[in-house]
Parts: sequence; C-alpha cells; structure tokens
Amino acid sequence: MSRLPGHPTTGSGAASDGVREGAAAPAVAAPHPGLRVRLRELYYGWSPRAVRYRYGLLAFDLVTIGFVVTSSFFHGAAVVEALDVLFGLLILAEFCARMAASRAPLNELVHPLGLADIIVIFSFLAPLAGENFGFLRIVRALRLFRSYQLVSRLRRDFPFFRRNEDAVLSIVNLLVFLLIMTAVVFETQVARNPAIANYADALYFTVTTVTTTGFGDITLQGTTGRLLAVLIMIFGVSLFIRLAQTLFRPQKVHYECPECGLSRHDPDAVHCKHCGAVINIPTEGAM
Repeated sequence: MSRLPGHPTTGSGAASDGVREGAAAPAVAAPHPGLRVRLRELYYGWSPRAVRYRYGLLAFDLVTIGFVVTSSFFHGAAVVEALDVLFGLLILAEFCARMAASRAPLNELVHPLGLADIIVIFSFLAPLAGENFGFLRIVRALRLFRSYQLVSRLRRDFPFFRRNEDAVLSIVNLLVFLLIMTAVVFETQVARNPAIANYADALYFTVTTVTTTGFGDITLQGTTGRLLAVLIMIFGVSLFIRLAQTLFRPQKVHYECPECGLSRHDPDAVHCKHCGAVINIPTEGAM
C-alpha cells in the first residue's frame, strides 16, 4: 500500500523510518577513559606523553639523589626538613599512582623495591625517622633505568646509547653501587666515627676502598664497619672488572637474529656469524 503525502506513517513504515533516522543521527561520543586507564598508559604505553612521563620520573629520581646527598651537609636545617616533607609527599603520590596503574598491585606492594619505597616514604615523612633510610630511594633510579621499556626507548632515541649500551649500563651500575655504599657508610658511621661527618667523607672512603687505594686516613669502626669495607671491596672490584670488559672488548650491538637468537653482532654486520642468516640492524648509514 503506497503512502499518501501528508498522512502520518504508522506500523512497520514508521519503524523503518525510525531505523533510518537513528542511523543518520550523530554517533554518541565514547566515554572518557578512567583514571586507572590513563595511569596505565603513562606507565606502560608508548605514546609521546607516556615516554615524557617516564623520562620525568627518571629526572625526579636523579633530583632526589642530589637532595639526599646535599642535605647531609645541612642536617637539621628547617629548609631541609620542609623539603623532606615535600619529597615524601611527591614520592607517596607517585607510589599511589604506580599502584593504581599496576594490574597486580599486591605483587607490586610486596616486591622488594615496593617495600623499599614504603621505607623511603616513611623516612621522609616521619619526623622521628629523619633520613635513616633515605638512601634506599637511590635504588629506584636503577629500577627505572633498567626497565625494559625505558632501555628500549633509549635505544630508539639516542644512537650513542645504542652503540654503547653495555658500557653505559656498566657505568650506571658502578655509580649506583658507589652511591648506595656511600649512603650505607654515612648512615652507619656518622654518629660514631668522627672521621665521617658528611657524604663527601663517606664517598671518599668508598672510592678509595673500591679502587683498593686505601690511604688509611679514614677507617670504619667496629666489626660491622670492617665487614662493610670487605663487601665494598669484593663487589666494587667485580663491577670495575665488568666495566673494563665492556670498555675494552670489541664493540658489539644488540640485535637478536631471527633464526638462531644470537643477540650480539658487529655494528655493520649483514649476516649472522652463527647461522649465516640475513640480519637487518638499524643504523644511521655511517659507522
């Protein structure tokens, strides 16, 4: 039955018109992603904003390390105590954001580095704790630097890092070891050893011990101090040997062969030395 002009449409014709009208209507905008989704993108995504955020976290860790070292020269000052609280609140906020972004927050919480963060937050915020555990904050710099996503991004962004990844990581490992051991020496000796009054004295002792120079003008007191010096020598020399190996052995690049899995090749290699397969190592066109 044909539809007369001007007459209202009823029945199935109205329904079909409704479908056509609905199809022509503009689409409803998707809901804005939740806070947890946005945080997860910042911590685990590859967008420019996420990469900038993770580089910002690394910079914040470096600033915190500088503050922990510098504050040892002004211990007890009102400005230092105020900055303690500020850094503690910032670390607490970042810790909560990381918990919210994690798919397994409980595992993140009981992880040794997560427990170290809790101790660090307590050390900055609790008036009675002062900076007794503040040096543990330094461990987070190593964690961020060695995370898979950040190392991959450094390979992409910096050709120098791509060519010298092993050497750079060895230097970072050694520097982090020196900073942590310096902090341990300072925290355990500052109240009982008159020769160690600040981080500079502790760093001086740590470097002379790691390099086995041992001038003897500063020594650690007590059995605990001697055992600590032994640990510094053993692990410090091992890290120095590792650094020497990466600096003086032939330069290699990391690129996994799709056939045999060999991951170290010459920078200009076009075939895998192990299986002979063709490999395509990204380069800038000149070596």
